[in-house]
Amino acid sequence: MMTDEERRLGADSLLQAERELKPVQQLSKTFPHMEIEDAYRIQDLWAEARIAAGARMVGHKIGLTSRAMQQASKMTEPDYGRILDDALYNDGAKIPANLFIKPRLEVELAFIMGEDLSGPGVRIYDVLRATELVVPALEIIDYRTEVPRSITDTIADNAAFGAIVVGGRPVRPFDTDIRWVGATLSQNGVIEESGVSAAIMGHPAAGIAWLANKLHAVGSKLEKGQIVLAGSFTRPVDIKAGDVIQVDYGPLGGIGVSFV
Repeated sequence: MMTDEERRLGADSLLQAERELKPVQQLSKTFPHMEIEDAYRIQDLWAEARIAAGARMVGHKIGLTSRAMQQASKMTEPDYGRILDDALYNDGAKIPANLFIKPRLEVELAFIMGEDLSGPGVRIYDVLRATELVVPALEIIDYRTEVPRSITDTIADNAAFGAIVVGGRPVRPFDTDIRWVGATLSQNGVIEESGVSAAIMGHPAAGIAWLANKLHAVGSKLEKGQIVLAGSFTRPVDIKAGDVIQVDYGPLGGIGVSFV
């Protein structure tokens, strides 16, 4: 385990990388005794500093929702991070690529909470009852540390969250079978990725249930009005300045963004 001072130094290092847009050495190398609990505490300290500087927390993201990614990270469950308001974009946005170090894009669904939801024992149907709307979303992932990264590096680094884009047609969770929402991602007119939301733990609400139970264990919960990114159902696509992205969610509409 790390000391409180080491955790603070870890958070400061990530804040520096974010300011300077230059990756820092992996925290797992600087602090080889870092554990999962330390990583989440470093994430807490990072978020507290960003909020103290004027950002506002508007939700959560879930990562490592696929079995393949969990095995690659030597994990048996997902991870999570925060969504801050200064990293929230709408459909049609022109996003400066130089806000990120090495951005990649993932196709997801976002759940908009209609009421508070807390564990323990939350299941998929509890999530659906507590959700007001489900909307198409893109997540920009970005890393503030060098490679290769351990899972503790990723968790401390706010689960690699960079930004979120929301758009398309919002639906109520019982108005469609959200397991079978499909999407194709086109980059500069070429379809690069496609997938279906059932790839997220069998049901995209499963990750939300996991998160509600996980937050309960640390004295927190999902709150009414918060956005929760459920996890990607495509592989990440590298993006750069000049790219134009179109994601077609079929009946749920689409999202288009450009990077400048």
